[in-house]
Amino acid sequence: MAASTGTPHQRERDFAVTNRTVLAIAVPMTLAYVTTPLIGLVDTAVVGQLGNAALIGGLAAGAIVFDLVFSTFNSLRSATTGLVAQAFGRGDDVGQQVTFIRAAMLALCIGIVIAALGPYISLAGQKFMGAEQDVNLALDEYVRIRCLSAPFALVNYAILGYVLGRGEGTLGLMLQLMLNVTNIVMSVALGLYLEWGVAGVAWGTVTAEFGAMFLGLWVLHARFQKLPAVDWPQVRNAAAIRAMLALNGDIIIRSFCLLTSFALFARSGAALGTTTLAANAVLMHLFLVSAFFLDGFATAAEQLAGRAIGARAKNSFSRAVRLTGIWGFAMAFVCAAFFMVFGEAVVQSITTSPEVQNEALKYLPWAAFTALSGVLAFQMDGVFIGATWSRDMRNMMIIALAVFLACLWILPASFGNSGLWAALHIFLFVRGLTLLFILKVRVREIH
Repeated sequence: MAASTGTPHQRERDFAVTNRTVLAIAVPMTLAYVTTPLIGLVDTAVVGQLGNAALIGGLAAGAIVFDLVFSTFNSLRSATTGLVAQAFGRGDDVGQQVTFIRAAMLALCIGIVIAALGPYISLAGQKFMGAEQDVNLALDEYVRIRCLSAPFALVNYAILGYVLGRGEGTLGLMLQLMLNVTNIVMSVALGLYLEWGVAGVAWGTVTAEFGAMFLGLWVLHARFQKLPAVDWPQVRNAAAIRAMLALNGDIIIRSFCLLTSFALFARSGAALGTTTLAANAVLMHLFLVSAFFLDGFATAAEQLAGRAIGARAKNSFSRAVRLTGIWGFAMAFVCAAFFMVFGEAVVQSITTSPEVQNEALKYLPWAAFTALSGVLAFQMDGVFIGATWSRDMRNMMIIALAVFLACLWILPASFGNSGLWAALHIFLFVRGLTLLFILKVRVREIH
């Protein structure tokens, strides 16, 4: 039932936000997102069967370097979701289509540049990580190949952003499952059965990204054929393009800071030795599994908050924030409990290296509880992305990164790897709390 408080004019703008509304978006996307960290688990398990800690560390370092450069442009997905959701709230079908076309064109251009710069990205990554030579060799092989998938992967971001902006969780689930299941199958086939190792894992990803892009464009082309023709001068509207670029720019800075923090976490682990680097890489997969469960509810927050902003429905916005927060914290408790109980078995299934297993089990509780320290940050990100309050999100992330850097300077020196994990928890807390503070100011501006 739609919210019934407020003025009569406001009641006309409000729309129903219920538990069912939240779950209709969150559940399909949680199922889709949870397969994404499984890719990392499978990739690590494939290489882990070789029993070489340097290869595990190289794969982990390569994935981090790639994510630092490539996943920064996840802004294409986020910005598209927010803009499409707001157009959806206004009932603007053409605006939704135009937003996607702009995003896809931008994605293709950026992806081609990344693919061309692959060798240089690898060299920069090796210098940044400062790992041992065997780790660097695996890193180089992985990053060079993975960069070839950039044009396909970034267009997939735009496709998913359009789908999620409309709240079509089931379609998003179908597209993500196709991408992730293909990725897993191809990585196992090429990396393990054909014994291509790290290269096979990387080529499996390239193949999957291309297949997912082809399917997504085919689905959207069939849909757009039934809609009014696009006004191409509108697509090329300079003011709208500048606004999209500014939005993407803020989110890119925010994402770059986030990925920088994870890269610095890995680099600090590498400074503690190859075994610690490999153990932290295994444990970070536990955090990523939790993160993608939480992202399902963050996605619901994106769509519902964006739709409410587009419709100027303040009551619906407030209820969306409240319900996605409740469900997010419930999921965080479930994730933390699961890994505290079954984390040892998960670690042992990922790697056969006894020294890596023993090192990872020492710090298992730190990884298990990242879901609880990070849940508010995930939910607030969803709200701010949907509302396109990108400048606030960028600024609060910069503050959180500064706090993280201070913690990295102080804590690992005194407490070793435990101090490193403590710094990560503090970083997650600061992200969530600062955004929550700003939200209380921004919500008064909805009218």
